[in-house]
Amino acid sequence: MTNKNSTSNLDKASSIMKLLGDKTRLTMIKMLQKNECCVCEFTAVFQASQPAISQHVRKLKDAGLVKENRKGQWIFYSLNEESEAYEFIQSLLAYIPEQDQKIKDLENQGLRIICE
Repeated sequence: MTNKNSTSNLDKASSIMKLLGDKTRLTMIKMLQKNECCVCEFTAVFQASQPAISQHVRKLKDAGLVKENRKGQWIFYSLNEESEAYEFIQSLLAYIPEQDQKIKDLENQGLRIICE
């Protein structure tokens, strides 16, 4: 977000902050900071339906904050390091508590990458 147009940058920052104002999406982004995850893992973490989780992921993807990586029939999501907002996202995530325990809990329950 290094565009010279400050109004445009303000609009982009506002849009991203609004998107991440949702606790579920903010937690997803923090989890994706260190891990690739699929929708099925998010459904287990958030105890939410697949359509609800897919809607959150779609919004993050539409904003360019996450990217997808297809492995066979499964799609895994990660932070989009190519996004012009990547540095901004990283600076925001520095203030968010680690979410590693959620991934560890999935692993302990045998639910990590349950879609494979």
